[in-house]
Amino acid sequence: MADPYDLIIVGGGPAGATLARAMATSGWRVLVIDKAEFPRDKTCAGWVTPAVLTSLDVAPEEYAATGRVLQPIHRFSIGMMGQAACINEHGAEPVSYGIRRCEFDRYLLDRAPVTKVLGEPVKTLSRDSGEWVVNGRWRAPWLVGAGGHFCPVARSLGDGPGRHEVAVAAKEVEFHLDAAQRAQCAVQGDCPELWFCRDLKGYAWVFRKGDYLNIGLGREDNHHLSDHLADFVQGMQERGRLPPDLPLHYKGHAYLLYGHAERPLRGDGVLLIGDAAGLAYTQSGEGIRPAVESALLAAEALSLAPAEAAADRYEAALRARFGLRGDQPARGWQLPDALRTRLAASLMSRPWFTRHVVTDRWFLHKKTPALPAWGVA
Repeated sequence: MADPYDLIIVGGGPAGATLARAMATSGWRVLVIDKAEFPRDKTCAGWVTPAVLTSLDVAPEEYAATGRVLQPIHRFSIGMMGQAACINEHGAEPVSYGIRRCEFDRYLLDRAPVTKVLGEPVKTLSRDSGEWVVNGRWRAPWLVGAGGHFCPVARSLGDGPGRHEVAVAAKEVEFHLDAAQRAQCAVQGDCPELWFCRDLKGYAWVFRKGDYLNIGLGREDNHHLSDHLADFVQGMQERGRLPPDLPLHYKGHAYLLYGHAERPLRGDGVLLIGDAAGLAYTQSGEGIRPAVESALLAAEALSLAPAEAAADRYEAALRARFGLRGDQPARGWQLPDALRTRLAASLMSRPWFTRHVVTDRWFLHKKTPALPAWGVA
């Protein structure tokens, strides 16, 4: 006999952990299953806005009290590769925080009072008497996919992950700086550097979090991704921004932008949240805030009666929050290549554009109020 639950969540990242905690506080019996042991590395630049912490009911001082990395961000350096960057000052209060995903994700999962099975992949998904059965061991009327772009639950809906989807591919490395590297690194912790590719199909980042450095690059066109990243790193080293001696073991990751994603969001007794649903912001590629918010919207949909309408409520809530999928402009802008490049080069050299459009609108979403934390009016 399979062990019974009210909800099985596949994936213990920010989306899965947020939903698990919310439903557990509502009295649901919840199981989280993840193929990885926690803490685990996650390919991500690794920063969150105050809105994310509000939605999670996380106090910055509490999170950082036990030595977790929480790097306040007060400035951004925004530029296009090959030209000077603009430095945007945002004042005394942090507009974002740098985190290490290995710490952040474990913190969120640890505080969810649910059953957790870690280090076990999903091998089988089946339907039996109106319930989902996972690996032949657990069953529940509701199954939620929160396992990222290649989530096995997403694979069970429609076409699932594949070459037909226009995914962003990213490579990243995060490592501890030794004394020599710290002395040779010109990047400041409170000022992440974002460098857009000249064709606007992606951007690179360099982000210092205390004694840790995160370097990466993501593109919608993943051809020669490693070459793009190598050229960027070499250029930053030649300009004295990065130490000459860096690790070469970059990790890969893929995700869908919400404006381009077409995979189903729901099925019979199934919901997809976070990167499994393809919710990353179209312009910035940020996935943590949409992941957390999708989990809160899913929790609300599942908590209301009638239960059979939960999937419809969830999909409607996502559209109300994020807009229609496939109805958003591409990050590369729909203009002829030569004109787009000239226009972008001009705009990216202007402090007003990099501050109010790139930073405030694309990356910080300052005009979008935070969703309240679960159980907080």
